[in-house]
Amino acid sequence: MHSDDLLQHFRDAGALLEGHFRLSSGLHSPGYLQCALVLQDPVRAAALGAAIAARVRPLAPDLVLSPALGGVVIGHEVARALGVRGIFAERRDGRLMLRRGFALAASERVLVVEDVVTTGGSTRETIAVARESGAEVVGAAAIIDRSGSRATFDVPFESLADVSWPTHEPASCPLCARGVPAVKPGSRPGATVREPTP
Repeated sequence: MHSDDLLQHFRDAGALLEGHFRLSSGLHSPGYLQCALVLQDPVRAAALGAAIAARVRPLAPDLVLSPALGGVVIGHEVARALGVRGIFAERRDGRLMLRRGFALAASERVLVVEDVVTTGGSTRETIAVARESGAEVVGAAAIIDRSGSRATFDVPFESLADVSWPTHEPASCPLCARGVPAVKPGSRPGATVREPTP
């Protein structure tokens, strides 16, 4: 899947949002990609999962592990396309961990998958969860890399598209300085759609 085709999925779903957003990383940004609006369509979700699977298949993963909440749907679709098990890690008391009876074997080759990478923090935490279980992490992947190639990992990383929007620490955010309220993504109805800078 070409990055233009991917971004068209976001346009069609009304998932390219403009405003003042507080990202899960804690950074602020004038743009946001609402992956949930794209992934709610099973056909689109399956297509994105298959596209990621095609890129990571040479890594020969035995299992896909995703961080909850954002990575659950796309992780499941990548696992389906690869024909492997798909599980997720979730937070308890602020710490990402395996729950719900999920477990990893030391012999398993794990691929970490999530929806959007901004700083890479959730991906690194998920990699650590897999390694704490003794499994081998063979790679990581995401639908969108919005880090500007600043998020780096010690395993191969694939994304379907790179999208560049500025991000700021809250203390240096120009929108905060102008008094524009920051909203948590997904919480504001009626956000406007705009084209990202690829």
